[in-house]
Amino acid sequence: MDTRTMTGAETFLRMLASMGVERIFASPGSEWAPVWEQLARTYPESGTIPRYTSTRHEEVALGMASGYAKATGKLPAVMIHTTVGSLHGAMAMRGALHDNLPMVIFCGESIGFGHEPGPDPGAQWLGSLVDIGGPARLLAPCVKWSYGLNAASALASTVQRACQIAMSAPRGPVFVSLPMEYLFDVTSNNPPAAATLPIRATAAPQGIAQLADLLAAAKNPVIVTERAGENLKAVGHLVELAELLGAPVVEARGTKFVCFPRTHPLHAGFNVLSVVKDADVLFNLGVIAPWHPSSAAPAPGAKVALLDENPLRQEKPVWGYQADLCLFGEVEGSLAMLLEQVKMRVKPGEPARVKAAENWGARNAARRKKVAADAIALKDKAPLDERWVAQEMNEIMPADVIYVDETITTHGTLLAALDRVGLGGYFQGAVGGLGTGLGTALGVKDANPKRPVVCMIGDGSFNYNPVVAALGYSQEHNTPIMIVIFNNQGYLSQQSGIPHYYPDGHAVKSGNFSGTAIKPGPDYASLAPIYGGYGERVEKPAEVRAALQRGLKAVGEGRLALLDIRLAPTPG
Repeated sequence: MDTRTMTGAETFLRMLASMGVERIFASPGSEWAPVWEQLARTYPESGTIPRYTSTRHEEVALGMASGYAKATGKLPAVMIHTTVGSLHGAMAMRGALHDNLPMVIFCGESIGFGHEPGPDPGAQWLGSLVDIGGPARLLAPCVKWSYGLNAASALASTVQRACQIAMSAPRGPVFVSLPMEYLFDVTSNNPPAAATLPIRATAAPQGIAQLADLLAAAKNPVIVTERAGENLKAVGHLVELAELLGAPVVEARGTKFVCFPRTHPLHAGFNVLSVVKDADVLFNLGVIAPWHPSSAAPAPGAKVALLDENPLRQEKPVWGYQADLCLFGEVEGSLAMLLEQVKMRVKPGEPARVKAAENWGARNAARRKKVAADAIALKDKAPLDERWVAQEMNEIMPADVIYVDETITTHGTLLAALDRVGLGGYFQGAVGGLGTGLGTALGVKDANPKRPVVCMIGDGSFNYNPVVAALGYSQEHNTPIMIVIFNNQGYLSQQSGIPHYYPDGHAVKSGNFSGTAIKPGPDYASLAPIYGGYGERVEKPAEVRAALQRGLKAVGEGRLALLDIRLAPTPG
């Protein structure tokens, strides 16, 4: 590409497209005027530059990039407003880092402050926007790689490098600050030839062979996963491997995707410790923290094998899990290799493995039957119980629904109840910090415009989200999602710790739980009509199914829907 006659802004856009970036999610900042000027041009060919959308808020932009990356596996770009906007989005960047989500994040900067030839960036920079070391210094702990561009001649190659680093193993967010002065300037040189995407390496063949030996020799192997569902081909390999071994697959509570079909007989639920206690070999596949505490498993003498691009979780200060065999590699290709090796060692239909699979199948059926029965027993209970709501969702949601989950205390209920969800139909919407669920759901919807997307969210999480910006984006860009608020009028996860730590304390005796209530409860449903959407407050068990159906109908008509599901209120 010849960039020598282009401005830095045009070079920026064209280099992103050349590196495979199709989408830019942005939050407005005045320093991006050179880029906006380029976006106003007519380009002869589609795909010359990425598609740009403004999201009104940094956390929405970064949440959308997260949802888009999870749903597509593609690399998105984000544009935000200099130091202040970057700090606003720091939590979402940190979440992407811990989630190993690739994205390239760019913020504006000024290095001349009006003293250099060319357009004056404005008095606001010295007055209120600039910090020593610039935004790249402030955001470095929250991302995989952070750099403040310091030479116009390096602009094109830096965009290339940022994309490559974001997509290299372990993948993650990359941050670059671009001075306005370089965006106005004409680019002085051409970029080097660059691979669009790094090749993601599979695990070493020697290690794969060792893992195959371990699994083939095991009497009671168990597979634990949180991230295998990131790639649907990987799930296919995992199903075949589990069936060959007669091994159960248990998803950790922090599962990020649908990692194994939940109606499959070998799906062993989400309570890892109850499944692994008798295992002689544990295969942790794409796992961050499989159980707690780390010393709770495995049983004495059992072996633990790890496989992931980031198996030792290098971003964690403490980890502490047993690791007898540690394989670094991309999951889908590595699993394919492992499956072939296990096939060389294990014959299909071995009686002991068939019997083990039948036993796990019976346990799966019994567990799912009990979850449904317990929920149905609550169909007349008031106030509403979350288990009944989850049961109704599981019954009536269409087969192609995609759930985005930013709940805390309801999370385990939803995982257990929503067993009809298909592969690629569930994404976790937060990593520790709350406030990105709505953005993640919008990003997933952007990637899947024809599928219904349901954001399941607690009222506490809802209050952390930039709601106005998210609903405004949904309306402006015709990106309708259905928001289901599990509303217990408080921060139950915070309140529940008090009686755990102080069972006979003052708070328990008096019923005074400070700072945990969200009261009086706002009429959240009334927000939807402001943005052309459908809103409904649901308080009775008999109302749940019809309300969900009305919400789905609104989304099908191109309008957002917001259901305020009123549960038993949090004490306090």
